[in-house]
Amino acid sequence: MLTRALGAYSGGLDSVLAAEVLRSQGVEVEVVSFESPFFSWEEGRVAAAGQGLPWRGLDFTPVIMRLLKDPPSGFGRNLNPCIDCHAGMFRILGGIAEEEGFNLIFSGEVLGQRPMSQNRNSLNRVANLSGHGDILLRPLSAKLLDPTLPERLELVDRDRLLDISGRGRRRQMRLAEEHGLSYRNPGGGCLLTEPNYCHRLKVVMEIPGMLSPAVARLIRHGRFFRLSSDTVALVGRDETDNAAIESLAGDLVTFSLEDVPGPTGVLIGDRALLPEMVMLVRKYAGLEE
Repeated sequence: MLTRALGAYSGGLDSVLAAEVLRSQGVEVEVVSFESPFFSWEEGRVAAAGQGLPWRGLDFTPVIMRLLKDPPSGFGRNLNPCIDCHAGMFRILGGIAEEEGFNLIFSGEVLGQRPMSQNRNSLNRVANLSGHGDILLRPLSAKLLDPTLPERLELVDRDRLLDISGRGRRRQMRLAEEHGLSYRNPGGGCLLTEPNYCHRLKVVMEIPGMLSPAVARLIRHGRFFRLSSDTVALVGRDETDNAAIESLAGDLVTFSLEDVPGPTGVLIGDRALLPEMVMLVRKYAGLEE
């Protein structure tokens, strides 16, 4: 019987290699990338095409927005609820696996690579919270972890899985080169680990009713100003920022100068503070000191 595996897949080094480790022993592999205001599925889509893997993208926005308000396992160094986020992703994958006949789900997680979310206790907690821990395989560190049900049933060959641990990625890079795999540069990928973005997000979260997926996307762009206890403004730094602000603003108030090159501003909150935003736009257009 052909073993079928469904994987969480960012398109980064570890997820690309995890998929290849399984595929190299004859497992039929399909991968899933998730989308939200804080991370994109695009790199996963591109990497899966390059690796020749069936791919699908899923919207994770409702889950991550709930977790931002109340993460049962807490945040990491910034506003990253990694444990609950990963558990939520695997809960979704496990549900698909049950519905569509996959034998296992997998990820590129590596034991000890991240201090909060990838230590042994955290990996076990993620598995338990997901509700599908018995079929959750981490191919890159499997030999260092307890055997999962697919391993015990010999649906995959545990001897051909790996024993990688720690923060270094030299071994993964060497293996990727041996397999002829391409991947994006390791690290990063989620805005909830970025201090500058999280500073903005914390301000938004402090203002009742302001946080929404649209605002979370909008505050990725431009200069950020808190105008009052309940109002913030963004002012573009360049044409790319201006275009993003204009496309994401929706019903929010925006302002730009008609006859003078300069930034676009957007007001989030009390419209009575529009004159202050206009002053900021004029300042960064070089019209006011």
